[in-house]
Amino acid sequence: MANHIIENEELRVTVSDTGAELISAFDKTTGSERIWTGDPAVWNRHAPVLFPFVGKVNGGKYRIGDREYPMKTQHGFARDLEFTCTEKTRDSVTHRLASNGQTLSLYPYPFRFTVRHRIGTERQLFIEWTVENTGDAQMFYSVGGHPGFMMPEGVRKEDCCILFPGKDRLRYISTSPAGYALPEQKTLSLTGGGVRYQQDIPATWIFEDHQVNAVGIALPDGTPYVMMDCSQFPMLAVWANPQGPFICLEPWFGRTDDDGFTGTIDQKKAIETLESGETKRIAYSIRFC
Repeated sequence: MANHIIENEELRVTVSDTGAELISAFDKTTGSERIWTGDPAVWNRHAPVLFPFVGKVNGGKYRIGDREYPMKTQHGFARDLEFTCTEKTRDSVTHRLASNGQTLSLYPYPFRFTVRHRIGTERQLFIEWTVENTGDAQMFYSVGGHPGFMMPEGVRKEDCCILFPGKDRLRYISTSPAGYALPEQKTLSLTGGGVRYQQDIPATWIFEDHQVNAVGIALPDGTPYVMMDCSQFPMLAVWANPQGPFICLEPWFGRTDDDGFTGTIDQKKAIETLESGETKRIAYSIRFC
């Protein structure tokens, strides 16, 4: 396992070979860390990449036709596997994971999955994914991001606002204690395009149907702290562990199973497909304000 540093005059970004995970975005201007540190006593991740599933499959197993496969881990398996670093420059790093015997026993689709982190201008970090179906059959998959943003020292997340620019209300669903999607749709009312962090966020807010193109976090005085462009994604989730000084903003293609779901993979909510030889490119960006 190795870590790779990319940087410019304002940001120093570290990406791990394990899971191609962003593990640090150090703000050189303020001398502060902007990504959750991964304290194992609270949450041992930083910004995991979710593939080939987002969330949980019901009962830790799923079906393709009449065959059943195990998927005991939440959010698939890519976050725990070693990627190969295929390219490195001063301001970008690219990782790739290809299907192998281990993955095919859990997920019977041949694939290549490429993750690229690139620092741009105006304190932006671009995260770009390429999913390739290298097999002969149609492939079903989900993919998502899960970055946790560290609050500045001395700032409580309970005093911060989650920003949804241009919105005054949003529809969302939440999850059961076991992590499955509940059917009831609720309405989140916003003031000035934002809502103060609330303790029910640990149950996860999931905004579907391309409602959210941009999301961010504002400090207690209203100053934007981080902004995310997630306009390519049909879903966005917001989650935070109540014990840690961080909030996760998660762009998703696909989501956790409905509570009690017993269908096959092709019936799974918002599942994505790729035909044999087809490629899907997806990207989102983070601006550190």
